[in-house]
Amino acid sequence: MSLLGPARTRALLDKHGLRPRTAIGQHFVTDPNTVRKMVSLAEPAPGSTVIEVGPGLGALTIALLEAGHDVLAIERDERLRPVLEEVAPGARVVWQDALELDVARVVPGPASVVANLPYQIATPLLIGWLERFPRIGSYTVMVQREVGERLAATPGTGPYGAVSAKVAYLAEASIVARVSRRVFYPQPEVESVIVRLRRRERPPVAGGRARIFAVIRAGFAQRRKTIRRALRGGGWSAAEVEAALEAARVSGSARAETLSLDDFARLARALPPRPSGGAAR
Repeated sequence: MSLLGPARTRALLDKHGLRPRTAIGQHFVTDPNTVRKMVSLAEPAPGSTVIEVGPGLGALTIALLEAGHDVLAIERDERLRPVLEEVAPGARVVWQDALELDVARVVPGPASVVANLPYQIATPLLIGWLERFPRIGSYTVMVQREVGERLAATPGTGPYGAVSAKVAYLAEASIVARVSRRVFYPQPEVESVIVRLRRRERPPVAGGRARIFAVIRAGFAQRRKTIRRALRGGGWSAAEVEAALEAARVSGSARAETLSLDDFARLARALPPRPSGGAAR
């Protein structure tokens, strides 16, 4: 099966009586050069399984199979079963919502993710899988441009937020290519980017992940407030916050979007494990 272009994509949809379900993020890639670029950028580790989330009509699946990869596709829309059986018979397909799947059960060995992710699930899937499935060593994913910029953002930039800081703890992230909306059918209203995330072998900062993430959440929960007020809003007492700010050498008047992962880690080490007013949100 040759790579899918616009004509072949429409022919498959007509043949099987299908229409894209944009409500669940179905925007099918119709440009062979785009899927070739994704495959070449991914560089999965030798011997690893390539996991594709949301294969749709199989455009990227075909390219991955042609490159000789062992492909496990995860798709929730069972209407697409006959299409994938036709165009990508060499792929294993799990018919389930990726957010509910225990990936370690179906792929117990090393794996990489290469996918055109449905926009609605991109952030929760990436954060959740980075936290829960350490055997997945890399992610090369196409996402909405704003999502990609947030994943790879650095302190002091507009897109930087809680997701950026969490990703920085778990992986090295970078935008490796921009993708025009014109390569999709139906055409979305937004541009896309290809983001590559490489899992870190060890965290770049000292301290427990749960405590650091609790401080990150508290800091960004009220991002217009200073970090002093945000932490107090997260449940720590004024005295606890002032002592931690001094020990961590962080200005209380700073805002979360200017703080680095190391700043959050120092604050987490200096603050009590649990806020005096209850569990951190």
